[in-house]
Amino acid sequence: MHASSGSVLVVHGGAYDIPLESHEAHVAGCRDGVEAGWAVLTSGGSALAAVEAAVRVLEENPTFDAGRGSFLNAAAQVELDAIIMDGRDLNVGAVAAVQHVAHPVTLARLLLTESEHAMLAGAGAELFAREHGLPICAPEELLTGRELERWKAAHATGKPQAWEPWGAQPHPSDTVGAVALDAAGNLAAATSTGGTFNKHPGRVGDSPLVGCGAYADNRTAAVSATGEGEALMKVVISKLVCDFIAQGMNAQEAGEAAIQILAERTPGEGGVIVLDRRGQIGIAHNTPYIAHAYVTSSGEIVTGIQAPASNRNQRSDDGL
Repeated sequence: MHASSGSVLVVHGGAYDIPLESHEAHVAGCRDGVEAGWAVLTSGGSALAAVEAAVRVLEENPTFDAGRGSFLNAAAQVELDAIIMDGRDLNVGAVAAVQHVAHPVTLARLLLTESEHAMLAGAGAELFAREHGLPICAPEELLTGRELERWKAAHATGKPQAWEPWGAQPHPSDTVGAVALDAAGNLAAATSTGGTFNKHPGRVGDSPLVGCGAYADNRTAAVSATGEGEALMKVVISKLVCDFIAQGMNAQEAGEAAIQILAERTPGEGGVIVLDRRGQIGIAHNTPYIAHAYVTSSGEIVTGIQAPASNRNQRSDDGL
C-alpha cells in the first residue's frame, strides 16, 4: 500500500494488563482497524473519515471494550461513549451512555456534521440517531456471552467490583481510538468505549469529553487516550499532550510528559497515542501494556503490544 503524500494513521486497542493469551487478538484487531482507516486515506479521504472508519472496525470486534463486546454496567447493560474531533476547526461531536447504537463513533460524527450541539447523552442521543436515519439495534446485539458470564460470576459473589482485576480468561482490554493526518495536512482523532466493568448506570468517563478522551488541533496534534477515565479527565490528558507539543516537545516527549503528570497527580493508569502536525508518532503509557498499530507515510504497517518505557524489553512490535 502506498499513502497519499504525508498521510499517517495510528490506532490503539486499549492500555491495561492485557492477558498474554489475548495479545494476538488485540494485535490482529488493531491491524484490521488501521487497514480500514488507511484505505480511506489512500483513496484521498479525510483524516476525519479515516479515524471513523478505523474505530468502526474496532467497535465491531468483541476483543475490545467498545461497541459489541463492551463491559456491562451494574444493571447488566451496555452503555457506550464516543467522540470524534476535526483538527481543522476544532469541531467536535460526542455521545455518552447510548444503548441502542452499534457504532457510537458514527453517531458522534453525525452530531459533528448535522447539529449545532457538541455532545448528546442517553435517550437524547438515541433520538438524534433515529431522526437522522442511523440504524438502531437491540441491546442483545451488543452483548457477548463472555461478558454476560463475567457479570454473572462477579455478581454471584455478592460483592462485585468495578475495575475487576484481570483473571486467567481473556477479556477485552479497554477503550479504542484512532488519530490520523491526511494528505491535506489535516488532523483528526476519535475514541470509543464501553466504559468500566460494573459501572453505575449513567457513568461517563473521559472518552467522550473533549480534551480528555481525545483532542485534535491542526496547530499541534491529534491524541486519543485510554485507561482509567476518572483519572484521565482530572488532568485533561489529551489537551495536555497538545499543550506540551505547542511548547516545543515532539510527539513522544509530549505523550510521556502527560503520562508523568497523570502519575504524579492521580493514582490512575492510562495511555495515549499521539500524532503531531508533522506526522511524528508518540505512544506513551504507565499501564502494563498498550495495544496499537500504525501506518507511516511509506505505507509500512507496524503492530504490537508495547510495555512501558521503564520495561521496554517486553515490547513486541512487528513491522509487517
